[in-house]
Amino acid sequence: MKNEVAVKVDSISKSFRLPTENTTSLKRTIVNYFQGIKGYREQRVLRDISFEVERGDFFGVVGRNGSGKSTLLKIISQIYVPEQGNVEINGKLVSFIELGVGFNPELSGKENVYLNGALLGFSTAEIDDMYDDIVEFAELSDFMNQKLKNYSSGMQVRLAFSVAIQSKSDILVLDEVLAVGDEAFQRKCNDYFMQAREDKKTIILVTHSMDAVRKYCNKAMMIDKGEVKIIGTPEDVANQYSLSNVMETGAATVIEGSNDEEQETETEKEKEEETKLIENLQVELLSETIIDNDNSLVEFTVSYDVIDNMRTYVAFSMVDIDRNVWIYNDNSFDEMTSGKGTKQLRYKCNLNSINGCTIKLNVSIRNDDDEPCAFADKENSPVIIVAKKDNMSKSERISSSGILKRNGSWLSEK
Repeated sequence: MKNEVAVKVDSISKSFRLPTENTTSLKRTIVNYFQGIKGYREQRVLRDISFEVERGDFFGVVGRNGSGKSTLLKIISQIYVPEQGNVEINGKLVSFIELGVGFNPELSGKENVYLNGALLGFSTAEIDDMYDDIVEFAELSDFMNQKLKNYSSGMQVRLAFSVAIQSKSDILVLDEVLAVGDEAFQRKCNDYFMQAREDKKTIILVTHSMDAVRKYCNKAMMIDKGEVKIIGTPEDVANQYSLSNVMETGAATVIEGSNDEEQETETEKEKEEETKLIENLQVELLSETIIDNDNSLVEFTVSYDVIDNMRTYVAFSMVDIDRNVWIYNDNSFDEMTSGKGTKQLRYKCNLNSINGCTIKLNVSIRNDDDEPCAFADKENSPVIIVAKKDNMSKSERISSSGILKRNGSWLSEK
């Protein structure tokens, strides 16, 4: 049935108790009770999570480590019980969450296939029917009679994943399966996912790979600190995840000869002297943080106070954080200003020739001898996500991480 809901998660919340002290006696436990000492603290892992996965969806779940993704999948898989809310599953669900779950290292690979299949709810006859396909996909026909403890971790992954995908389930839940296995295994995963997407198989995939989200998923969700941050298209969610990671970590790429490197090599004494010349350096991004097909204009203002009677100008660079390359670098003497007082300039440029990258804007103020006088701090170094453009040809997409040209590209207004 079209648009039939396969998984419905309604207002799920979950917390764990983390011990704050180790009581080894009944007396201490009773004393703590009457003194109101709990001996633990509550850790809220999930907070009022709600979403729906329709039948045929390839649904991606992303988020930083510790955001609650795996806990959510365990609740969907009925391993954990939520404290509030409920999960509705329409169909047979099989989960592949952790390597080795349901496997016994003292049993052979063949015995573990039947054991794991039984834990997934399959009869012996059903496992008999799919056993040859499991072994063929895992490429372990010569090792099925060996004990699992003699398998490498990669061999165990292949076997467990083979059982999961050959189970002919209605809904498949996968947690970080793309992060393990060798190149050949990952190619098989890719082939399986591409076929599953064409066959409209319902899959929920947790991953840190934004390439996987963009490639396989038709919908995605980002979780941040136990809460839903965004549910939308793979491109929107991937961009938001990339932006969140950059902003959270303050990630900055250092390129040889760039402003960042000069800033890091300065001594504290030099910085103190420079702040006497330039103060209140502010950079404000006026355009959207995420640049997409419909709006490729980036616009920002730079303002600063000149304390001494001197000539200054704004130098800035745009760095592609992922590729570790400059998108643009301007250390020219254009727009030189003179004298004391507040200076403010406005810049804008069309980024329609740039495709699919995360850019950090670095700004500095220099004097007429081209010496740096002040650098923008992290709060004044905006990050810009340039979404992948669908209206470009393949050759344009490959070459569109090139360098912006000064001629006609940047316009500045005092």
